[in-house]
Amino acid sequence: MRAFPLTAAALAVALSAALDSPAQTSVYKWTDAEGKVHFSDTPPPPSIAKNVVEKRMGGGAGDSSTLPYATQMAMKSSPVTLYTTLQCGTPCEDGRSLLGNRGIPYTERDAQASLADAEAVKKAIGALQVPVLMVGNDALKGYDASAWNGALDGAGYPRTKLPGTVAPRPVVAAPPPPAEPETAAEPAK
Repeated sequence: MRAFPLTAAALAVALSAALDSPAQTSVYKWTDAEGKVHFSDTPPPPSIAKNVVEKRMGGGAGDSSTLPYATQMAMKSSPVTLYTTLQCGTPCEDGRSLLGNRGIPYTERDAQASLADAEAVKKAIGALQVPVLMVGNDALKGYDASAWNGALDGAGYPRTKLPGTVAPRPVVAAPPPPAEPETAAEPAK
């Protein structure tokens, strides 16, 4: 009978240690040459894999469960997307800084590198101009700290990140695959 409380205590300690560890792993989804889809915890060999997708799992920067509850709720109802380009310069840098200082998790998309993202910007503000901040369905054109803070406040995001927390890194949308080279048409005879 005395062994049971000791075993339960040891189990509780082990479980607690496992839950507190910041373990993070990646899961890879890929397609082989025959079209068969695979899932693994190791990257596939590049010579046989197509359409490789890596998903980070567990605790770490990408894990929203480590964020404040208010941030988690705001993320669900009003996700934040920042549309930029490589030539955007200071306005985009200031926007990233504001989001980082507030600890706002966001997705960054390059409106110049993706036709779909360019169309999303045009649909949101009527022109292809950056930066554009999307907070849920609300679009803000250009960088204006007071307008951006107002939109984030209205969506329920905390005004400042918690002491001791690191601002989440932005999720950068993957660039579209490069276009296949066109073969030169043969001259007509």
